[in-house]
Amino acid sequence: MLSIVSAVLFFIAFLITAADISTNDTFTSTNVMLLGLTVLALHLAGVGSGWSVRSRRR
Repeated sequence: MLSIVSAVLFFIAFLITAADISTNDTFTSTNVMLLGLTVLALHLAGVGSGWSVRSRRR
């Protein structure tokens, strides 16, 4: 799930750069790309994978 979010953020950063859209200082393509890299790093670290509950059966 987090990899899809990072792909969407990368696509938004690409659109901002390719269309030469002027945005405010906090919503630049570099900042969106850094958010995408952060989400991708969280995905690779296994944050979005969820927890598995182990049951004790005998």
